[in-house]
Amino acid sequence: MTVRGIHSVPEFVVPSVNDGHLEERTVASSAGTAAGVLIINADDWGRDFLTTDRTLDCLLRGTVSSVSAMVFMKDSERSAAVAWERGIDAGLHLNLTTPFSSLRYPAGLAERQRNVAAYLRRNRFAQVVFNPLLAKSFEYVVRAQIDEYGRLYGAVPERIDGHHHMHLCANVIWGGLLPSGTTVRRNFSFQPGEKSLWNRLYRQAVDCHLARSHRMTDYFLSLVPFDPRSRLQQAFSLARQHVVELEAHLVNAHEYRFLAGDEIFRYTKDLRIASRYVAKANGQAKSYFRGTFNSFV
Repeated sequence: MTVRGIHSVPEFVVPSVNDGHLEERTVASSAGTAAGVLIINADDWGRDFLTTDRTLDCLLRGTVSSVSAMVFMKDSERSAAVAWERGIDAGLHLNLTTPFSSLRYPAGLAERQRNVAAYLRRNRFAQVVFNPLLAKSFEYVVRAQIDEYGRLYGAVPERIDGHHHMHLCANVIWGGLLPSGTTVRRNFSFQPGEKSLWNRLYRQAVDCHLARSHRMTDYFLSLVPFDPRSRLQQAFSLARQHVVELEAHLVNAHEYRFLAGDEIFRYTKDLRIASRYVAKANGQAKSYFRGTFNSFV
């Protein structure tokens, strides 16, 4: 699916609904900023019927910008058809850890994924250690999902992130398995003191490495937890001057209620939610924005 890259965004493209189809209309930002974008991206598109249907509901309401699509899952075929029909911006949600639930996938794929998942779940350090013995399995599992996305969506993915954020594991990053030029989800942006120095330095190294050949947002945050509410207010404030992605999982009832109701609009107020995923080339690192969230690229 087409992903629009940006360097500045003087206007916001927001969705309107016509007979159940997403259409685009452009409006000027009433906040008057030139580069602020709020992306609310829903993960796990196609994982199952409930997740797809809840996500579609929020897309039509204009509270979700884009989706990250899983392949070889129970609802992958239907969700891809829905994305084509409705003009939904869908990237690839790379799955290295959750068993495939589709009845259709290449012979040997499930076993290789099980081996990869067993390694990644062994301990918390496995994600940051390159395993040469599994290099071929990682490559096969990633390639198979990229190819399946191409079959379902008719194009190579221009945007890739990962289930449980495993697209950032060492074997994927240092193995060069993410195609150059794609938009890639960065590491989480944290408040000062929230993570150890070693943790921050490793995330900085990964993000700086990604920035050399990929497009990313300025900040990446999770929609939850909702409390303290000041955390969300800070995130929306960042989006007035920066490109911010909020990650949502609509299989969770409380996240769905928040985005399907009116509460989200009390936070965004005059801030527009983008109708597609947008990112930009990141040239140099910045350490933090007004002491609120740390971001390394």
